[in-house]
Amino acid sequence: MPLRLDPSFREGLAASDRALIGMWACSGSALVTEVAAGSGLDWLLIDMEHAANTLESVLLQLQVVAAYPIVPVVRVPANDAVAIKQVLDLGAQNLIVPMVSSADEARAAVAATRYPPEGVRGVGSALARSARWNRVDGYLQESATHTSLTVQIETAAGVAAAAEIAAVDGVDAVFVGPSDLSASMGLLGQQTHPEVIAAVETVFAAVQGAGRPVGVNAFDPTAADAYIAAGADFVAVGADVALLARASEALAARFIAADGTARASY
Repeated sequence: MPLRLDPSFREGLAASDRALIGMWACSGSALVTEVAAGSGLDWLLIDMEHAANTLESVLLQLQVVAAYPIVPVVRVPANDAVAIKQVLDLGAQNLIVPMVSSADEARAAVAATRYPPEGVRGVGSALARSARWNRVDGYLQESATHTSLTVQIETAAGVAAAAEIAAVDGVDAVFVGPSDLSASMGLLGQQTHPEVIAAVETVFAAVQGAGRPVGVNAFDPTAADAYIAAGADFVAVGADVALLARASEALAARFIAADGTARASY
């Protein structure tokens, strides 16, 4: 049987004439992720690094998202060959690997996505959803064509090495994380500090100079607009849990006064 392939994140970036807009799925809930999948956004990031997601919950989310015209991207918890292998075996076709700060680390991420002799991915296609339990003809030989790899730059060292990271064969895109980057720069919690913004834009120039797409995380709409104007190819503009947190706070502020009494609505 052929493997049903929607356009990969790599192909979507190449085909788009605008920045692709996405959001994070962090709740660990397949139901919440399905709600987000029908939003009309371009891509959905299922996070395993900072969210309550397990292999089983990621599997369920990949299954429900498959019914919608949105590209699912899974961020693995670390640049670890075992973690990457397990997520690929679940059937994820688009990965983000966090905390990549050198070309060697980028090469390790690429190797983890590929079978020998090009890489080190363990062979378990008979057991895995990725190959539909060995029902997909030629899966082992063609698996690299199914997989899109984005690496995430989140440190000052990564900024300095951005051009070399982007030039690694097999890296399809680079994603900048201003939160950890600001911490690495001694500006913890100051994602929109001018020095952090300048560092992000330094990565933009280096990555695009290497001929790769570059994206950024920006929940602040003003920052997101500025990064799009600066040439971002993809931007994550929100997260399911953050949207719920802010909307529920707005409800409380609307209907409950500071002293705990009911706020008049007329």
